[in-house]
Amino acid sequence: MAMMNRSQYLASLDDGRRIFAEGDEIKDLATHPQFATAIKLVGDGYEAHYQPGADVSGPYFKIPRSREDMKGLLKDLLDWDMVTVTTSQGLLALLTAAARMRPASPEYADRIEAYFEYCRDNDLRCVQAITDAKGDRRLPPSKQDDPDAYTRIVERRADGIVIRGAKLHISSASVSHELVVMPTKNMKEGEEDYAVACAIPVNAPGVRIVNTNYAPREREEDFPVSAHHNMPEGFVILDDVFVPNERIFLAGETRHSATFAHALGLWERLGGTAHMSEYGDTLVGLAQLIAEANGTEKIHHIREKIAEMVIYTTLVRAGLEAAIANAEPSPEGWYFPNELFTNAAKHYAAADFSLMVRHLHDIGGGSIVTAPSLRDLENDEVGPFVKKYMATKDGIGGEYRTRLFHAIRDFTADAYGGWQLVTMIQSGGGLYAQRLVARKHYDMENAKGLALKLAGLA
Repeated sequence: MAMMNRSQYLASLDDGRRIFAEGDEIKDLATHPQFATAIKLVGDGYEAHYQPGADVSGPYFKIPRSREDMKGLLKDLLDWDMVTVTTSQGLLALLTAAARMRPASPEYADRIEAYFEYCRDNDLRCVQAITDAKGDRRLPPSKQDDPDAYTRIVERRADGIVIRGAKLHISSASVSHELVVMPTKNMKEGEEDYAVACAIPVNAPGVRIVNTNYAPREREEDFPVSAHHNMPEGFVILDDVFVPNERIFLAGETRHSATFAHALGLWERLGGTAHMSEYGDTLVGLAQLIAEANGTEKIHHIREKIAEMVIYTTLVRAGLEAAIANAEPSPEGWYFPNELFTNAAKHYAAADFSLMVRHLHDIGGGSIVTAPSLRDLENDEVGPFVKKYMATKDGIGGEYRTRLFHAIRDFTADAYGGWQLVTMIQSGGGLYAQRLVARKHYDMENAKGLALKLAGLA
């Protein structure tokens, strides 16, 4: 067991992985503009947690064994980089699946525990590869014109399996070490080859990752958020990839095919809700600052919108705290967040996030997207005029207000803002999935009993 520092992490990326972006294969990730920020962020995480010597591991490999442990974990999630967060959530999701599978499939549960220890002992970063290409959404996996539309087993050997397919929307895959592949949905009888879960090194033969990124291509000063916080989005191609037996967690047992997605959804939704509570506070802060800068902070409808934003972020945090306060132990003594409160909180946070952004845009005004570049403020001829007319009152200079507008645009109304609007809905599965799980875990009999009592029918 040993931890990696920044230089060791950088060296670990030079492992023959096949990475593509904008039509080219990338040979040196560390120097490519689409990956430089992400690698720096992950490297910062390695450096911040690094401890020399043997028998040490990062806090991101800690398994919660009490509600207090879970509370501490969520606090840490807000400070860690995306890849470290993904690693922690993904491995906890695997352990959740192991606990649920152990009675029927103890060999898979044992493999998952061994894999967790392998990642911890080597200080590796993992991403979860779940969403398939899906082809014609009207048809199940076994009825697709192209059978590879869903990732599947194409060959079974004595020492392992060979899989083929693609996994989409895999954030930070290119700057991580491991791909944890799992079924995207519940598989039925006749779809055994699609019920596959396993772990694959990013540099395994047959793996290629095509990347997009919302990192700004322009001057950083106009992009105060995304210039320093961006990750590549991976389109992962699995072209006849061999997986040895010890890395196989499911290979045809359809009864467990949805276990992994449900477990991952639970932890992703919990982490997503934690981040959305922080984002909600940020939206409130931006709304209040720009209202004060515009001189509109006392106007009734502005105050009402900000009040609604305050209530939104407070209720999101309340749901998050309820999910922790009602956390439940597994037979192994591992604690998992409460399903009902986690899914209800994530659904509410995601469903109303765009409304909170709309309030911010309504409060801020058109300069959110039309404010001149900060470079224009430096121009000797027009800069003084921009500063003059962007100023509003004593203490609110033109540069200050312009910077606020650029922060709002970058955070909510540009490439990064668009990425956020989509991921707030889709992270941990769409809204429908959260409604299904919330309904499943809601005490409907109690609700019906109260209604019958009220009606005099009990």
